[in-house]
Formats: sequence, structure tokens, C-alpha cells
Amino acid sequence: MRFSVFTHAEHYFYEGLIYSYGPYVREMNYWISEFDEIHIIAPFTEKKPEKIDTAYHHSDIQFKNIPNLHYKENPFFQNLRKSFFVLQSCFRGMKNTDHIHLRCPGNVGMLALLVSSLFPKKPKTIKYAGNWDPESEQPLSYRFQKWWLSNTFLTRNAKVLVYGNWGNQSKNIIPFFTASFSESEKILEEKHFKPPFRFLFCGSLVEGKRPLLAAEIIHNLYKSGFEVSLGMYGDGPERIKITGYIENNDLEEVIKLHGNQSQETLIEAYKEAHFCILPSKSEGWPKALAEGMFFGCIPIGTEISCVPWMLGRGLRGILIPSTSYRSFYKEDIVLNTSNKISELLKDGKEMKLMSKKAQEWSQKYTLEKFRNEIHKLL
Repeated sequence: MRFSVFTHAEHYFYEGLIYSYGPYVREMNYWISEFDEIHIIAPFTEKKPEKIDTAYHHSDIQFKNIPNLHYKENPFFQNLRKSFFVLQSCFRGMKNTDHIHLRCPGNVGMLALLVSSLFPKKPKTIKYAGNWDPESEQPLSYRFQKWWLSNTFLTRNAKVLVYGNWGNQSKNIIPFFTASFSESEKILEEKHFKPPFRFLFCGSLVEGKRPLLAAEIIHNLYKSGFEVSLGMYGDGPERIKITGYIENNDLEEVIKLHGNQSQETLIEAYKEAHFCILPSKSEGWPKALAEGMFFGCIPIGTEISCVPWMLGRGLRGILIPSTSYRSFYKEDIVLNTSNKISELLKDGKEMKLMSKKAQEWSQKYTLEKFRNEIHKLL
């Protein structure tokens, strides 16, 4: 049985193996383990994998290179030519496969979605890894993909997996989750909530994740007299801004940039930290928060997507106001969030309780549970 994946995730070849972004590949390795032959239709780049990347594990994988689609950056006719090539590659890939697997939202996923409707009899699984909240403010292309995915005629024989349980959804929409750790990695991480309090940011240093906002919140706590530190794991274009912010405010001893690191390094960081913070503008299932919670970190995340549910509406974490609330500006968010954190830092008993609740919740979602649920879908 052939399983074909259509995704915008960039891939690399290294020492005979196919690599891509680690958290994505670790999940895909469970999907592809159910099939004999795997076809991946995705963009390819000439670079060596970094510490955060991981290789696919399967004995029979074929790769079809397609161009990455950055519509805002390229001229119209170049976009048109690339889009036609992607559509053609998707059609050929879907025609010769037994199971179609799409990753949305994204430009490749959007075109693959259009082509997949030409194969109504083929089984499909579509992972929507973004924010499925029907009330959320999102780009037009994302709203279009959500509309298409909710149409049971256009997505015949498809199971659409989304993060969170939202009301009034079509019958093909299935609430789902993701996982990073196995049953064997469960430990009771009883943290000692005493200063200095260690915070962790894990994720790409891109505008959407708002790493600078995380730095500003910790800086505000530091200015208020709390013994705090922030370790930032990840890399990206926002690194320059954060480095400048650290230098301009003499925060070299408070905020440290660690770059992309292996999962083993991140696990040790989660064990040592008290809090994990991720003030993203948009998220699907924020793995960085769920992973930190698995090791007892108190999560601090934006009130978007399924994050309020993950954080028990504030019972097992701190919610950052969403920017969709017009009354909140950046300075308000920094002040509001740092005030909530500072109140909690004064209550050691509450911090221990919140940490325990976070850990209990996250450890329900293991890789074994994830594998079983995938098996049921296929």
C-alpha cells in the first residue's frame, strides 16, 4: 500500500537519509509506519540538517521535489509557473497512490487540496496544523482552506484532523492532538519553586511566535525586582532584534540565546525550568507548551486556538491576552502578563499545584496514544 504526503515542509538529503523539521518528522514516522511504500511530495533545499531536524524512518521512501511557493515574494508569472508545476505533481502523485495525506495550512497544501477533490474515492487524511477557531482572525488563504475542508462534498472520503473541539462542525472534522514523548519518558518532576525562577522559550524566532514579547515580559519582571532568567531555544530572523534588545538593556545575564538544539538538550532544559512561555500570535497545538508541561513547567501562552483548553482556562497555566482584543496594545500585554506572573511568583503553594496539574494533563498525550489514534484513522 502506497502512502503519499503533500506538504510545504522543506526537506534535505544527508548521508542517504531524508530529513526535515524534527517535530514534524517524528509525527510522520508514526503515519508512514502503517504503509509499505511512501511518496513525499515537498520542497527540497541544499543544506545540511540542523540539530532540530530528524530523518524519516522507513525502508521504501521516494521523494518528489516541488518548488516552495512564496506568493508575496515572487513575480506573478513565476508564481503561475510554479503553481502549475505543483498542481501537476500533486495530480500525478495522487493518481498513483492508495492513501492521500495533506498538511495544511500552506500554499502547497492549498493547491493539493484543490487537486484532491478530483479523487473522491481515494481515502484521505488531512492534518490542519493551524488555528481552527472559527472566530479567529486569519489570512484569506487560511480562511479559504478552512472553508474547503469543512465542505463534505469537496473533501469526500477525507478525515480532517484539527486541534481543539469546536461546536457546529461538519461531520468530517475530527478533534485531534499531537505528542512528543512516550510512556517510558513519564516522570514525576516535582519542581522547587524558589528564586531564581527559570523561564524557557522554545520555538522559531519569527515574528508570529513573538519571542521579543517574551523577552520584554521577563525584562519587566526583572525590573520589578524578581530573580528571573529566560533561556531561548530556536533560531530565526527575530534573533537580530532580540540580540539588540539584550545588549541595549544590559540583559546578558538574564536572557540567553541557545539557538536550535536537539530534543535531548531541550528535555534537560524543560526539567530545569519553572515556566515555559510562548506568546504566539497564532498556534494550532503549541508543542513547546505541551512539552514543557510534560516535565512540570507552568505554561504561559496566548489565549488563542485550543490554548485556553490546554491550560485549563488558567487553572494549570497563565493566559496572555490575545491581540484580537482591540483594547490591548503591546505595552498592555507586557504589563498584564507580568502582573499575573508576579502574583504567582509570590505563592509557592499555588505554583506547585499548577505545575502538578500541567504535568498530569500533558502526560495523557503520549506517543503510544498518538500511534493508536492514527491506527484507528487508517
